[in-house]
Order: sequence, then structure tokens, then C-alpha cells
Amino acid sequence: MRTSIRRPAVLAASAVAALSLTLTACGGEDGSKDNGAAASVSAEQGTSGSSGGGSSSNGGVGTTGSTTTGSGTTSSTTTGSGTTGSGTSTSGTVVQAGVKKKATAKAPACTVNDVKISAAKQAGLPTTHITLTATNISGHACTLLQYPLLGFGDLPQTSKDVPAVAKSKPGTPIVLNAGTPAYAAVRINNGGVDEKNHAVSSFYVNLFAADGPAEGSRTVAAPKGGIAVDDAAAKTGYWTYELRNGADEF
Repeated sequence: MRTSIRRPAVLAASAVAALSLTLTACGGEDGSKDNGAAASVSAEQGTSGSSGGGSSSNGGVGTTGSTTTGSGTTSSTTTGSGTTGSGTSTSGTVVQAGVKKKATAKAPACTVNDVKISAAKQAGLPTTHITLTATNISGHACTLLQYPLLGFGDLPQTSKDVPAVAKSKPGTPIVLNAGTPAYAAVRINNGGVDEKNHAVSSFYVNLFAADGPAEGSRTVAAPKGGIAVDDAAAKTGYWTYELRNGADEF
């Protein structure tokens, strides 16, 4: 920023007054001394101010000196420049050195060879429900898809498909880390003695692959004493991390 300051000039009357005093002191007997020898008063004053080229953080003003001319007029010019400091501020995301984002790979579907499946009777008599437990023994994470595919017949191929209960489907995929279990509730009959019930000491369990039922199945021993199964009443819940009130009650 540049600023010019005009200061008031010294009046010419000051020079005239000084000249009159000089003539009076030097006047001759007849007062006719050479009036043309007017004294010339000139003064030159130079003041050198501080240079305004410097920079300051608040825009300071530099000064260049003043000069008085022979005509009795004093002019003063102040010239300077102030520089307001400028800086660059950079903001962004700070990344801590040595920290890497953990990769999140999708866990593959569990196979019957990845899990150990067991069955247990639920509380209450007569036994109407069992709980299946699938524990990951693969040593790596895998996803347990949908629900267990069950066969209570003599052969997996001839067993009647056991339908799933939709309300038991969890909201998120069931991903099992190594050594962790998942559960599924299974209804095997409606209770009581029914001629449609048949005794079962073992049954077949298969799992879903990404594109549908997987090949192969696992033979699972029935709980101690066996179970009575009514194929028409049998239903299964979805795999879940734990059995839930309501969702797994059917």
C-alpha cells in the first residue's frame, strides 16, 4: 500500500520579513543604498528518512525525506510501501506413517469339510425341537449360508426336504472365524405320540454354496436316545450366531 502525505508549505511572508530586517540594519545615511542588492535567502534542507521498502506484518509505511526550494515553499513527499505478510495454510488428512488399512476380503462359503456339526435336544418333554451347532474347524474364516439342508430318511437322495422358517433369517451374513460356532433350531414333530413319527438315530446335513446346495453331505448322530421325526411337521431355522426369542421359536 502506498501513501502520500502533503505537509503545509512555509509561507513566503516569512522570507519577506527576513529581507526587511536585513535592509534596515544595512541602510546608508541617505537610505539610498542599493536596494537592488536584495539578500537572497535560500536554505536547503534534506532529510533522509527511513526507506519504506521493508516488509512488516501490519503493512508499515516507509519515509523518504523533505526538500525546501529557494522559493520558500517546502514540499515533503513520503513514499513507502508496506507489505502485509502472506502465508499458505494447507489442511488435509493426516496419515500416520506405518498404518495400513486392513484388507477386507469376503469370506468364502463354508463347506461340510469346514465345519463340525452336532445336534442336541432342546429343553422340555416331549422333545419337539433340536438345536444344530456348526463349529468352524477349517482354520480360516468362512460364511455359513442360509440354513441347513436336512434329510431324515435312509438316504440323502430320498429324504424329504425340510423347509426353512422365513422369520428366522438373520439380517446379516453369518461369517465364522476359525473356532467359532453358529446355531440353527429345528422342529422335528408337533409333540405327543403320532403314528407318523419315525425314530431317527442319525440324519444328513448339507450346506449351501454360493450358487445353491453344495455337493456332498455330513452324517450327524442324533442326540442320545434318538429322536422321533414327523416329516410333515419338520421345519428348520436359518443359521444364526445365537438362538433368538421369537425369531427361532416356531
